[in-house]
Amino acid sequence: MSYHMRVRVGAIILEDQEILLTEYNDPMRGLVYDLPAGGAEPDESIIEALKREAKEEACINIEVGPLAFVYEYAPHLNSNKFGPIHTLVMMFECTIKDGIAKLPEKPDPNQTGVMWLPLSDLEKVELYAKIGPLIREYSNNKRNIELLEEHSLG
Repeated sequence: MSYHMRVRVGAIILEDQEILLTEYNDPMRGLVYDLPAGGAEPDESIIEALKREAKEEACINIEVGPLAFVYEYAPHLNSNKFGPIHTLVMMFECTIKDGIAKLPEKPDPNQTGVMWLPLSDLEKVELYAKIGPLIREYSNNKRNIELLEEHSLG
């Protein structure tokens, strides 16, 4: 499938000064971490995509809250370090409705774990996107952007 720009979503799940991360053994970079995240599929809203990804990657059902960050990966501005697909990632503040965060029976390729990491240790691990300091700042000074969905407008 070819994309002009790939739309992805990520879940920022904070509890007791910790953040939920997925762990990967990346063949090119070694051990790296990410938010429960992934791409929206055809005929799927970004909220539906985020709920599906949290379930698939961390075995949890989530409540999706407000938009916290928007992250852009533009290959031509980043020496194609993550490949050739221009990507826009919307990261939402989320809470766990039910389930215990754990590695699924059939994880994504290279996914090796799911873990709670103290926010104070974010700079000690490698995240796919280097947003650790921004997440720590966000946890202290939340500033949200509302997502407007056409189907829910009066």
